[in-house]
Amino acid sequence: MSNAEMWTAVSGGVVGAASAVATFWGGWAARRTRGDRRRDDFTVVTDRMEKEIGRQADRLDELEAAAEVQEQRLEGAGVAITYLIDRVRGLTAWIRSAGLEPPTARPVPERAREFIHHDL
Repeated sequence: MSNAEMWTAVSGGVVGAASAVATFWGGWAARRTRGDRRRDDFTVVTDRMEKEIGRQADRLDELEAAAEVQEQRLEGAGVAITYLIDRVRGLTAWIRSAGLEPPTARPVPERAREFIHHDL
């Protein structure tokens, strides 16, 4: 092997090794660090949490609105029941003042006993 061929082979090997080192170093330098990955993961998680919190807030608003409607309905039902009790008492008193006796009432249903505390 001649001296020129030897130098060509050595220089080709050196260039190849240098190219491999440069490629490895470039890849290593471009690699994302563990902190970068953690920061990106944290961003993804916080974005998801913000969306979920917003969804839960919307759901809570819906539930509060539904509860308000139910509360108003219950209040109206309470007023209606009070009116009916007063009306029945008034009719019973009027019947008795006429010298008659009102018909016997049916027993109060078990579920209604919790809400009706009057014997009519």
